[in-house]
Amino acid sequence: MITGSACLAFGPWLVRLADTEANVGPLASAFWRQALAVPFLLLLAAVVDGRRAFAGLDRRGLWLAVIAGAAFAGDLAVWHLGILRTTLANSTLMANAATFMLPFYGAVVLRHRFTAPQGWALAAAAAGVALLLGRSADVSSRHLVGDLLCLAAAVFYTVYLIAIEKLRGQLEALPALALATLAGAILLAPLAAGGRIWPTDWTPVLGLAIGSQVIGQGLIVFAVRHLSPLVVGLALLVQPAISAAVGALRFGEVPGPWEIAGAMLVVAALVIARLPVGRRPA
Repeated sequence: MITGSACLAFGPWLVRLADTEANVGPLASAFWRQALAVPFLLLLAAVVDGRRAFAGLDRRGLWLAVIAGAAFAGDLAVWHLGILRTTLANSTLMANAATFMLPFYGAVVLRHRFTAPQGWALAAAAAGVALLLGRSADVSSRHLVGDLLCLAAAVFYTVYLIAIEKLRGQLEALPALALATLAGAILLAPLAAGGRIWPTDWTPVLGLAIGSQVIGQGLIVFAVRHLSPLVVGLALLVQPAISAAVGALRFGEVPGPWEIAGAMLVVAALVIARLPVGRRPA
């Protein structure tokens, strides 16, 4: 879980490298992240699950894979655009807001009631995000736009999580991830074709595909089945910590006191949201 989170944490840096050194636009780097990962994920699915990898798939499952892929494509598209417009730390923190949007889905669609930890987490997250957005607005309108794009990415990622969870009713983790990634790559192709698509240096885009999509997502998808939600939440905090360190060391993005306060509120919300609720009915 920690290794997968660390791999994902370097994603924003690789997106910037793809833009500056590989001469690939943000939508194109999102496409390559998906497209180059597909053969590896299909191979892993075949090795791990064998002939039964896609045996349970029906028409409904195919539609769920398309929905998951479309949502993931939207997530990567707006997130990559946002990464180039805000700090690495903010881009990672805002993208993790999916943690707080899932309870809203449960309350509105599934008629679940907010638990006390969820209520405190949502309040802390709202305060932290407001602080971060306010500081970005003070820095420049470009930073504010970047934060909002990364926040929009979290909405897409929430839809992706819901769709992939339903798809998991028919498929194991790796086949489901492989199908969603394939659908995302197909849907991103026409968007990427309108800009700088062919890399002059394949290192950053290969890093995104192998490091973020195959290793990062693959390890997390495997690990979440063996860990408690609280441990998962704590391990995911590796991402903003590493992103903030890379931003400070590589790009001079040293956070001020208000940014640190906002980030700590979001971090606290990520932990609180995963606290055990107590005894549940069997």
